Amino acid sequence: MKEIFAIIRPKQVRKTKDVLEQLGFPAFSAVSVLGRGKQRGIAGEVSCELPADLHGAPGGMKYVPKRMVSLIVSDDDVDLVVKAILKVNQTKQYGDGRVFVCPVDNVVRIRTDEEGEAAIK
Repeated sequence: MKEIFAIIRPKQVRKTKDVLEQLGFPAFSAVSVLGRGKQRGIAGEVSCELPADLHGAPGGMKYVPKRMVSLIVSDDDVDLVVKAILKVNQTKQYGDGRVFVCPVDNVVRIRTDEEGEAAIK
């Protein structure tokens, strides 16, 4: 099993959710995060007022609001899910985000005590 987590633009969460659901992966977590890449943020990336402490140098920002989407999948499904996330989120512009794939040793469903693959189905 693998955990796939992606840092994406906030406006792409709905499209990402929709494509994952269509592929049979309706269960995931999404949280608001702040961060920045090598470009140090993108002026105009967000369409709302930000507190002064989030602004950095002119033309950039200290931090950029993003969303982190996370799900656990079988090893066989990793390529399918990663390609789907890339297809929905790739604009070829700075700020598209990153996808990370990490090993998962075990998963336990609290309600039933099911473990491993059975706990994520």
